[in-house]
Amino acid sequence: MSVLLSFGHGYSARALTPQLLAGGWEVIGTTRTQEKADALRDEGVTPVLFGADIDDALARATHILVSAGPGPEGDPVLAAYDAALRTGLRPGQWVGYLSTTGVYGDHGGGWVDEDTPLTPATRRGQLRVTAEAAWHKLAEHTGAALHVFRLAGIYGPGRGPFAKVRAGTARRIVKPGQVFSRIHVDDIAQVLAASIARPDQGAVYNLCDDDPAPPEDVIAHAAMLLGMPLPPVEDFATAEMTPMARSFYAESKKVRNDRIKRDLGISLIHKDYRSGLAVLLRHEENSS
Repeated sequence: MSVLLSFGHGYSARALTPQLLAGGWEVIGTTRTQEKADALRDEGVTPVLFGADIDDALARATHILVSAGPGPEGDPVLAAYDAALRTGLRPGQWVGYLSTTGVYGDHGGGWVDEDTPLTPATRRGQLRVTAEAAWHKLAEHTGAALHVFRLAGIYGPGRGPFAKVRAGTARRIVKPGQVFSRIHVDDIAQVLAASIARPDQGAVYNLCDDDPAPPEDVIAHAAMLLGMPLPPVEDFATAEMTPMARSFYAESKKVRNDRIKRDLGISLIHKDYRSGLAVLLRHEENSS
């Protein structure tokens, strides 16, 4: 039986889970609270509280997925389980690490691909570069087949702009020249499944759709789909924003996704934010 051990079994990993379970896999997911563990169990996932002994799960796992992001003290999975991973990972074993396109830094709205030098402009991006390097080092030590997936801004069920538009709290923050890439969680799941089916040791993939766009355009389109007035425009320079929200505007780039199409045969489910938001709205309406 194929067994996925998923460290930090969150939003993206949970989107992949139904495909694996339908294929007869066992999915083991770590989480930090008993409440979340109970929720994972209800979804068919075998939960393990993060920090608990992982040796048995690691011995049974045929595939490893790491979704947990690094903090100021580094990668939490390596901090908790470095010794176990050094002895438990096997040569050629598929390991997926979910990173971010933030590792590329600011390119003034220009294009980047997987070969672009890593020059992060934020502390979050710097931590990701360090974490990627640490996982590469571990893979070299163990012979495991590491695959790095650099995700653009994630949206999908429960992570869309419609709630803020409906509530009247959405804003169109305008910073001239600002552009972001994004990816629907359904497409993250299909790329991960394709990589598992077609492993390529050491591969790095950008995960994003075909249409990088200014963030204010996405908010405006969401309002149009809802038949509501456009949210107000605010200038980035004077808009009230948290330091975290403002930091996302420190980088402007368009991300290429040719490699997932060429090497993994991916045809995006949601090729741009317009089609993705339309499907998301239908999903929300059908769920209400």
